[in-house]
Amino acid sequence: MFSAIARIFRTPDLRRKILFTIGIIALYRLGSNVPAPFVNFPNVEQCLAANAGTDGLLGLVNLFSGGALLQLSIFALGVMPYITATIITQLLRVVIPHFETLHKEGQAGQSKLTQYTRYLTIALALLQSSTLVTVARSGQLFGTTEVAACNNLLTNDVWWAQLLIIMAMTAGTGLIMWFAELVTERGIGNGMSLLIFTSIAATFPAAMWSIWEAKGFEVFLLVLLIGLVVMAAIVYVEQSQRRVPVQYAKRMVGRRTYGGTNTYIPIKVNMAGVIPIIFASSLLYVPMLLAQFNTPTDGSEPAAWVTWILTNLATGDQPLYMLVYFLMIIGFTYFYVAITFNPVEVADNMKKYGGFIPGIRAGRPTAEYLDYVITRITFPGSLYLGVVALIPLIALATVQANQNFPFGGASILIIVGVGLETVKQIDAQLQQRHYEGLLR
Repeated sequence: MFSAIARIFRTPDLRRKILFTIGIIALYRLGSNVPAPFVNFPNVEQCLAANAGTDGLLGLVNLFSGGALLQLSIFALGVMPYITATIITQLLRVVIPHFETLHKEGQAGQSKLTQYTRYLTIALALLQSSTLVTVARSGQLFGTTEVAACNNLLTNDVWWAQLLIIMAMTAGTGLIMWFAELVTERGIGNGMSLLIFTSIAATFPAAMWSIWEAKGFEVFLLVLLIGLVVMAAIVYVEQSQRRVPVQYAKRMVGRRTYGGTNTYIPIKVNMAGVIPIIFASSLLYVPMLLAQFNTPTDGSEPAAWVTWILTNLATGDQPLYMLVYFLMIIGFTYFYVAITFNPVEVADNMKKYGGFIPGIRAGRPTAEYLDYVITRITFPGSLYLGVVALIPLIALATVQANQNFPFGGASILIIVGVGLETVKQIDAQLQQRHYEGLLR
């Protein structure tokens, strides 16, 4: 392993790519800690020290921004506008035929879809930054808290100051997109994924230190052991796949013979990634948001439905919250896989090029067989996602650890997934220049 790492830095091209990627990541982390204009940073630090406002969707968004959201930095929005825009663009392929046509046009169509995604990212950044500034100005960014500093997060709340903050945060989102594209083109690849990896990894030391301080060395060691087991299980499942065999018949084109090869269609156990967890967290945050806005501020008794939501769906240590969260993840996993994997399209492409699954007729029977396989393999994949997502909530209910438990939920899935993909890319680039790669 050490000799392989040494070969990486002895290879000039690969060394230059890695150092360039590290430089971009350093700039990204620097921008995540630079406060936006007219932000009262000492007051923000006092609110962060009170550990308020880190639950639900707000905590998830803050996790993806590497803690920059609650710091009101110029990179406060992080990569979430781009992630949301990408998901919306994928969903629009089902609704708008033009998007599906562009998806099938190859490189030119993909470039057009990427351009649409960029425009949508800037639009979402404007919307989200406006909402963030409005919530920060109202003093509700950190939820219900008795810290007086949380009500004075801005040094100047006139309209032009708020507009300048919105412009700074939107420009920060555009800069993050540019950083990601630079890493993809001139670095080691997977630019946006690496920035997400960096944002989440940056929160790990603080989360582990808070567990050590609050619960002692024994719980800290227990969390580390759980983390190793969870990471090993995630690596095993993420690498697992069902390989559907495919044979291509021989065909003559002129004097040449094409086809006659055997290959397979790799169907991963977890084809949906972390998207179902993000969807479920977002929807579960809506009832709590409605209850928060309908809670009386004069000290009077809230409505019955508000009390029920605050009792059962406001925090992750409630059994009903866990059950609904688990079921929603299963449902969204099937929904997202059905959108992203089209058995009819795969069967048509196989038939067009003379491919067939042994024992299955080409055309509609192949599509039905693929649909049967994907339905069966998605079930254990959805259960796996639900169990991993519940790990932080179970930790909160049992040992009262921080809800942003570092070894569970979307964070550990992204950390392991991006880490595996990055190692594979470095290994592939190393094998282009040496007979041996990073992995053996």
